Amino acid sequence: MTTTTTGAIIPVFLGLGYLLGSLPFAVIVSRAFGLADPRSYGSGNPGATNVLRSGNKLAAVLTLFGDAAKGWLAVWLASRYGADAATVALTGVAAFLGHVFPLFLRFKGGKGVATALGVLIGLSGWLAFAAAAAWVLVALITRYSSLAALIAAVTAAIAGWLLLDDPVAVGCVGAMSLLLIWRHQANIRKLLDGSEGRIGAGKKA
Repeated sequence: MTTTTTGAIIPVFLGLGYLLGSLPFAVIVSRAFGLADPRSYGSGNPGATNVLRSGNKLAAVLTLFGDAAKGWLAVWLASRYGADAATVALTGVAAFLGHVFPLFLRFKGGKGVATALGVLIGLSGWLAFAAAAAWVLVALITRYSSLAALIAAVTAAIAGWLLLDDPVAVGCVGAMSLLLIWRHQANIRKLLDGSEGRIGAGKKA
């Protein structure tokens, strides 16, 4: 993309991205299915993996789809309406930050794995494929969603450096990866002491 986004319109894209990212699909879907608030059990994380602990796989899939779709949509809208590559990437980061620090949940959101994947899909199909493949492979082998997310984050940062041309976009992917790893601090401690829950484990109060 060779166009340059005018400074006046950049905050509009960033604000739209943040608001889209703030949509709490874990809570929305859980309420639609008559399930408990995902913040009240398991890890307390409003994300697809924790919704899966409710035992409702369809709700978890819809949460995953919604969280990924909002990241992709933010990037697509910015690109569709003339933003340059740097602004498109920054809009994706805004959506990711919206999920992690959502306006609608008093800035206490999820870890952002699915939303980050949606952003990567919008930026580069191959980049998203590399990160998703890393997640699936690690998850299948270990059944640890958190470990899979950590490896996927590292993979995304490396793949972004190799596949993306715009330096701002490369930096945005790296920043999302670092924040995602930071959000998994508690999971890292649990992985080290052997107390981390595995995918498919039932919910705990």
